[in-house]
Amino acid sequence: MIARAESLLARVEALFPPVEVDPDWSTVTAARWRKRNGRGFLQAVKHPHAVDLRDLVAIEPQKQAIERNTRQFVAGLPANNVLLTGSRGTGKSSLVKAMLARHASEGLRLVEVDKADLVDLPDIADRIASPPYRFIVFCDDLTFDAGEAGYKALKVMLDGSIAGAASNVLIYATSNRRHLLPEYFAENLETRHVGDEVHPGESVEEKISLSERFGLWISFYPFVQDDYLAAVERWLAHFGVDAPASEKDKEARTREALQFALQRGSRSGRVAWQFARHYAGASALAARA
Repeated sequence: MIARAESLLARVEALFPPVEVDPDWSTVTAARWRKRNGRGFLQAVKHPHAVDLRDLVAIEPQKQAIERNTRQFVAGLPANNVLLTGSRGTGKSSLVKAMLARHASEGLRLVEVDKADLVDLPDIADRIASPPYRFIVFCDDLTFDAGEAGYKALKVMLDGSIAGAASNVLIYATSNRRHLLPEYFAENLETRHVGDEVHPGESVEEKISLSERFGLWISFYPFVQDDYLAAVERWLAHFGVDAPASEKDKEARTREALQFALQRGSRSGRVAWQFARHYAGASALAARA
């Protein structure tokens, strides 16, 4: 009977996923929150995307703002949760990755959480709230539809829980929208006039309340042509491409970079990076041939 019971228990245990062990933060600098059979765990990122802050051009005020806030955080001083919003491809996500690359040696760690898993934020915070490391919870490309559960969880995590926020955890989020929920013209019908006083509809207040809970807003704007070309030159240098040998070669490369951006319908740091990869690879292949 005992042998049969042990055999049955072994078969039942095989149906359940193994218990995942949290990363060893002394050797791991970044992790992702993952779900398996309904159970969440922190999965170590073996090769974090290291971005050098010097490679990000045309966004100097934004770099200074997030670097100052992150330095305060790493030093154990008061710092704000950060919302980076604005034009696509201008370096929002790269800036967060650059903060990890610059401050990992000082104890900074990064935990990436998908929008669908934001409901698990309280559990994640409990698992990383132990010193001496400082954790940035990173939510990329954040927007919500009305009624999504993650929206409420993020609001509570930012500022609204009965429990005080952990001093070693901050949230850095990126979005192409400043207000993270869609707004509609019909909502203006909820505005009432009583004498000279205007009372906005409560649904509008609800939709802008999440963004306001981030203490630091950093805005990004479309690149002008000179910014784009400066980013191209920086990324070409990053990929080891030498400067043009003549003015004619320089003009040809500039023309090719502008045509590449025209085909993509956008001038941005991301497009500059993509062109630099294309140009560096093509030049190296031609040199081999």
